[in-house]
Amino acid sequence: MKPLSQNSVLAKQNYLIPITKRPEICFVRGEGHYLYDQNDKGYLDWVQGWAVNTLGHSPQVIQQALIKQSAQLINPGPAFYNQPMLELAELLCENSKFDEVFLTNSGAEANEGAIKLARKWGQKNKRGAFKVITFDHSFHGRTLATMSATGKEAFAPLFEPKVGGFTKVPYNNLAATEAAIDDQTVAIMLELIQGEAGVIPADPAFVAGLNTLCKQHNILLIVDEVQTGIGRTGSLFAYQYFQAEPHIMTLGKGLGGGVPIAAMVINKAVSCFDYGDQGGTYNGNPLMCAVSTAVVQEVLAKGFLEQVNRVSDYFCQQLSVLAKEFGLGATRGRGAAVSHEYRAVVCTWYCRAGKSERFVVECAPGRFFEVYACLDTDRKRGR
Repeated sequence: MKPLSQNSVLAKQNYLIPITKRPEICFVRGEGHYLYDQNDKGYLDWVQGWAVNTLGHSPQVIQQALIKQSAQLINPGPAFYNQPMLELAELLCENSKFDEVFLTNSGAEANEGAIKLARKWGQKNKRGAFKVITFDHSFHGRTLATMSATGKEAFAPLFEPKVGGFTKVPYNNLAATEAAIDDQTVAIMLELIQGEAGVIPADPAFVAGLNTLCKQHNILLIVDEVQTGIGRTGSLFAYQYFQAEPHIMTLGKGLGGGVPIAAMVINKAVSCFDYGDQGGTYNGNPLMCAVSTAVVQEVLAKGFLEQVNRVSDYFCQQLSVLAKEFGLGATRGRGAAVSHEYRAVVCTWYCRAGKSERFVVECAPGRFFEVYACLDTDRKRGR
């Protein structure tokens, strides 16, 4: 495909519904840690599709999985078993505490499925309990229900009336969480590291307290690992590091390493959907499942996650050196999900450096920048 000229990029952008402000460049290819625009300028990519490209841009393992599976079977339909679907479900269950998997296309759909399953479980086991406790500054997706569950302030006035049944409380506040529980509460839903809030981790004592509350009140614990799952935090799943005891886990983003796939993974004890309650045209698509299986197997390879943690330690150490030199704020996160606070005056320096040196980083003026490098980043590229 012939690269577009700058004038063509500007002209063709008018065919897109404007939903976000994008820079006036067009990326045409990616290789590992780098993106290349229509003028073949390279950019070191510290965002990787917002924590999506687990193994970087266009890795061989994904190319090979796509080629092999596309020559065999692309889409038999969701009403039939296919081999990659079965293999991926087994892989996820055998490497977690869970028993069953529902495969879908996006993190929002996985979270929507988790909400539906919790409500169905409440109908069958808790006299119709339906409320879900979520947390301030959380992010669970952009469907109407998941926006309603989200604690992002910017979502509050949008698309009213929203879906009811969500009670929001301050993050890491166990007393407020307990106070919000009533007879209609069916679940607590949280990110173990809040991504959009600035990579804010849950306190270990808070997580332990949630485990206890769920047992005491017979309610479900849902962990949204759309962003933290598949090695992003240095363990295959974040719940393993935080010692959470979830009944339901949702996955997305890194599960496909760049292709659209997500999953809801559950304990058999809460599996209560009746036939027809849940589904989707492309759910369990063999092409996407083949890629996902290849990605997860790569992350599970001997030494892979140990390297993620070594590079993370090094990167955080170097950020701390910069913080001391330039008077910046705290470094937060785990594994290949790191954020750094900075003042507004420093924001300009970072953004200007990014433009001249050509790297991609998520930057929120006056607040923090976030790094979501691919998981096979080495120390050389971390400098």
